[in-house]
Amino acid sequence: MVKISGQKPALSPLEQAKANPLMLGLFLPIQSGAWSPSTASRDTSWTFDYNARCTVMAEELGFDLVFGLAQWMGKGGYGGEMKFREMATDPLLVTAGLAAITRRILLVSTVHILYGWHPLHLAKFGATISEMSGGRWGLNMVTGYKKSEFEMFGLEQIEHDHRYVMADEFVTMMKRLWSEDENITLDGRFWKMKEAFIAPKPAGGKCVLVNASSSGAGLDYAVKHSDLIFVTSPAGANLDRACAALPPHTARIKQAAAAQGRDVRTLINPHVICRETEAEAWAQYDAILRHQDPVAAENFYRTFTGGDQSSWKAATREEWTIGGNVHIVGTPTQVVEGFQRLKAAGCDGVQVNFYDFLPDLKFFGERVLPIMHEAGLRLDQPLATAA
Repeated sequence: MVKISGQKPALSPLEQAKANPLMLGLFLPIQSGAWSPSTASRDTSWTFDYNARCTVMAEELGFDLVFGLAQWMGKGGYGGEMKFREMATDPLLVTAGLAAITRRILLVSTVHILYGWHPLHLAKFGATISEMSGGRWGLNMVTGYKKSEFEMFGLEQIEHDHRYVMADEFVTMMKRLWSEDENITLDGRFWKMKEAFIAPKPAGGKCVLVNASSSGAGLDYAVKHSDLIFVTSPAGANLDRACAALPPHTARIKQAAAAQGRDVRTLINPHVICRETEAEAWAQYDAILRHQDPVAAENFYRTFTGGDQSSWKAATREEWTIGGNVHIVGTPTQVVEGFQRLKAAGCDGVQVNFYDFLPDLKFFGERVLPIMHEAGLRLDQPLATAA
């Protein structure tokens, strides 16, 4: 990151993001088709250039973070005529590229740490991107749950709770490499290090740690290590059902973190369909469903509602075709009201995704963000809409 001023910010990038009453993130479309297995008209692209444009626009609009998921798919992706998600870039490398063209926004990468990584590798790579970005890099730690992905790497699938036992050791080693200024020798249960060391260290002695989990073992890990926790609706994507089910879920997370003396923030992933009128917004929702790729939609739904993970189980096939964890559809005012409801349900932030990302993000900046400021959800002043 090119430093424009020698002044050091009073707050870390994470603390600056947390200062907003509702954190605001963008879920980057780094896989073909993004979250919606539909052929309805759009220009959304998985390419780095397109995602770079999304990220720069999000930063100019005042978003706090961008985030990309990771996946390992066979030829054809989830199938269908559109070969949904066959094209997929790596979020760690995408994030490194975004570091050079941004100045303020947090950049979060997903990494499947059990697919052959060593803590020393990721500690070094993370510290490097932290230096490149001025301390703005975050790791979304995932353990993986798909048997097919483990098999791609020649590995046996690991039992659910045991994956988090391994993750705890991995991340504990990584944090020590980030924070300690001497060589480290460790004979762990799963990984070993002899005279291991990295320099430079990440800003503040640690990179931002993120996790998405709903299970008991996953949340035990998350409240111990993570700064931000991506939560999912226990009741599917319908906004009313989600807001009814989320309060005890988010409260349990906050209570578990507080018991360990930690302050974590929870974020949820809404798919936002916003138009000037409610009828126009629902017409877009219907168009996505009407033009769904039935083979891709079925495979996508079956994959995410199967397996031994706890998240996403309550979402219907229709909800998976739209994409996102909860749906907010309507006018700019109705979208902000939806955000207010999620905040009241215990969500500290929203990580939004769209169907046609660049025009939808531009409209969001022009019409939704000013209302968010008026509603007290964002403290910083609205910035000019990106061109």
